[in-house]
Amino acid sequence: MIPSSNRSKRNLIWLIAVIFAIMLALIIKVGWIVVIHGDEYSILALQQQTRDTTIEAERGTIYDTNGKELAVSVTCYTIWVRPGDVQSGENKIEAEANKNLVKNKLSEILDMDEGEVEELVTKEQNLVKIKKGVDKATADKIREEKLRGVEIVEDTMRSYPMGAFASHVLGTVSSDNNGLGGLELEYNSYLSGIEGRESRYTDTRGNSLSYGKASYYAAEDGYNLVTTIDSVIQYYTEESLKKVQKDTKADRVQAIVMDPKTGDILAMAQTPDFDLNNPQEPLSKKEKAKFEKLSTEEKQKYIQNMWRNPLICDVYEPGSTFKLLTTAIALEEDAATLKSTYYDKGYIRIADATIHCWRTGQPHGKETLAEAVSNSCNPVFVKLANKVGITKYYDHLDTFGITGRTDIDFPGEGTAIMQSEDTAGPVGLGTIGFGQGIAVTPIQLITAISSFGNDGKMMKPRLVKEITDNKGKTVKEFDTEVVRQTVSKETADEMCEIMQFVVDNGGAGTVKIKGYNVGAKTGTANKVRNGKYVDETYSSAIAMAPMEDPKVAVLLIVDNPKGIHYGGVVAGPGTKRILKNVLNYMNVVPDETADDEDKEELVKVPDMVGKNASECVELLASKDLKHDYDEKAAEASDFTVTKQYPEAGMKVKKGTKVYLYD
Repeated sequence: MIPSSNRSKRNLIWLIAVIFAIMLALIIKVGWIVVIHGDEYSILALQQQTRDTTIEAERGTIYDTNGKELAVSVTCYTIWVRPGDVQSGENKIEAEANKNLVKNKLSEILDMDEGEVEELVTKEQNLVKIKKGVDKATADKIREEKLRGVEIVEDTMRSYPMGAFASHVLGTVSSDNNGLGGLELEYNSYLSGIEGRESRYTDTRGNSLSYGKASYYAAEDGYNLVTTIDSVIQYYTEESLKKVQKDTKADRVQAIVMDPKTGDILAMAQTPDFDLNNPQEPLSKKEKAKFEKLSTEEKQKYIQNMWRNPLICDVYEPGSTFKLLTTAIALEEDAATLKSTYYDKGYIRIADATIHCWRTGQPHGKETLAEAVSNSCNPVFVKLANKVGITKYYDHLDTFGITGRTDIDFPGEGTAIMQSEDTAGPVGLGTIGFGQGIAVTPIQLITAISSFGNDGKMMKPRLVKEITDNKGKTVKEFDTEVVRQTVSKETADEMCEIMQFVVDNGGAGTVKIKGYNVGAKTGTANKVRNGKYVDETYSSAIAMAPMEDPKVAVLLIVDNPKGIHYGGVVAGPGTKRILKNVLNYMNVVPDETADDEDKEELVKVPDMVGKNASECVELLASKDLKHDYDEKAAEASDFTVTKQYPEAGMKVKKGTKVYLYD
């Protein structure tokens, strides 16, 4: 029998051995943690103790040319959570209860889906953003709940005081205040500023620790933009477009207003527009209902198209407005003079093709160059383009900027679509001469034609003239820039004379304004779909005033008007409204000697018999007279007028309806 003392000693030795083994294992484990995973656990500990908060920079303000705020940054709040703190507690039950409390309260107060909030508050991240752009009242409700792991940071969000005003120019921003389109995107690096950061060491309850340094890096606010947009002119333009849209039932109406002497864009607008404060859905109830039925992918495409600015990014066939460039090229190359005369037979044969004038069955006969422009006589422009020759003609298109870009300060500028010089041939050149077979961007066309109002000097278009800091000090200035001389001053003066002739003599009479010398050209071009011309049109007008010293140029495009589609009828009145309002706003004094039929309260009815109905419609509109057809005539797309009432020569009140009979 073993003595009890020996047994006790043996048990003690075993106990000491076990304790030693455990201590050795712990030492090895600690060594493993310190040596092998020391850096990793140090980082985790630092993350748990560090409260790192982003201080967002205030995005710069966008002003109109007179200092009116178009886009501003307003104070809001961002809700953050620290998932580790949200899911902490003395035990699992307490941790789960805290998580559920945070989830329920945040989803209720922020009006968010509970499942979405739970996913966010349980993420394996140190800091997670729950919602940005929260107002003060909502942020205060969350503060009152004193939720563990929830932090509220003062922030800024983009706001547009005038809603949809100039929406396609300004563009919009993301939820993180980064530009998504328009000037917000083009000048994002200037506007966005540099965010700051605050770091401090805390315990699990957020209380600051006595050791460790707190660091604070202040945000640098973004710079401001001073645009060339004049909010008054922008307003006049947008209101005019809405009326044209209503009157014509068009798919879209667009306009650019430019200063020919500087290239400054005074206004740029289109219908329909969109609310910059809610840019993810259309404005109209009808379009909203349509939008809600789309798939996610279709919605994205819809939004991108809604935000797109076609005046800069897209092309269209300019039609007869392009004849102004052909005329200028012919004058510059001495292929024509103001005294040149032509005889229109209603068609012209070129190479193996016969090209007809738009006025079928009623040739214009003998006409001067100015009359050919006023009549929009296609055969004359086929002849002029081919007389200049394809090489020189294309060289001039390059000079006018048609073959390149204007380099306007706006993202996504488009380029013209046209036949190459090698493949165009006499027929292709001829059709380009009267504005078909070529597609240009609206900004290209108005920039080129505005050079006639600036002694032939083409200016680089611009939307921003200055960048300033938050004290109003100029950081960067964008000077006006002469791109090149498109034509001589003599040719530019002759083009101004021709443009005014077109208005004074009826070709663009709908743009005539009492007391001002206005120059203009209208155009109507069928759209191309799948390589074929269809019945839909781009109906447009381009105008300048006053022609003795042009202060403003306007290009207005009506996309697919319903019913009457002639440029003079659908685009002319809107162009006139914009010009008239702008001239009055600019305090341009009326010229009492300006040719003006409006001085007469009664209008003399022109002779319509023998003319095409399409021509009569524009001519009557230019005299402020309306038109109507008899039942038989209304069935025809176009016809020769055989009878009219009231008869030619009668004096009637403006707005009187003249009946045209087939």
